[in-house]
Amino acid sequence: MWKWLHPYAKAEVAYQLCYKLLPYFSWLSVITLAVGSVWGLAFAPADYQQGDSFRIIYFHVPTAILSMGAYTSMAICALIGMVWQIRNAELAVYAIAPVGAVYTFLALVTGAIWGKPMWGAWWVWDARLTSELILLFLYLGVIALYNAFEDRRTGARAASILAIVGVINVPIIHYSVEWWNTLHQGATITKFAKPSISTDMLWPLLLTIAGFMFVLAALTCLRLANQIILNDARRPWVKALVERELSSVSMSKASK
Repeated sequence: MWKWLHPYAKAEVAYQLCYKLLPYFSWLSVITLAVGSVWGLAFAPADYQQGDSFRIIYFHVPTAILSMGAYTSMAICALIGMVWQIRNAELAVYAIAPVGAVYTFLALVTGAIWGKPMWGAWWVWDARLTSELILLFLYLGVIALYNAFEDRRTGARAASILAIVGVINVPIIHYSVEWWNTLHQGATITKFAKPSISTDMLWPLLLTIAGFMFVLAALTCLRLANQIILNDARRPWVKALVERELSSVSMSKASK
């Protein structure tokens, strides 16, 4: 494990990897989101019970799934940072947290919009809705802890501890519809049996999930690269990078 992680413990290597992956994630997100959204909103058949109102599934389900996936990734980074003392892993926790918080907020909002015509209420203290709201508070707690200390390393460690402890909420969200009596429907695609959704609806949903996943990856890469630069602002490699960028800008202006 250490041999695989060791090269990325170096800030310069991690920074270069982020910007190497960023354009791929960006283009993949544009393609998959465009195709999946148009397919799902315009060409997928209407649901036999919910009609066209079900189409919010192409935004609600991806954000809900990835709100949990982002938190799990954040907790893994926090564990790596705590165990192997890798600073970049701690920075990744802070890079993921705001993006995951936005995804969780979007999942709650789209869920409320979907729930109003289906349940007759914008919000109910349903087991899954409540645990998803707790997830949003956990994200905000991680962000707050990271910025609560003058010593950034102390803040990063406190935020990492909360990220690791809070990951217990992820399986609670996933299995809440099975453990408690809830209004929320059961698993549709994230189960071992055959997905209980028509393939005409499933394929655009999978594309939008992939699209939101690539958006999450692209934003995380961008934020992590920025955090690395801010953290290593006085290091020689950052100064050399700035000089190269300034030189290339001046050369491009001179050529014009």
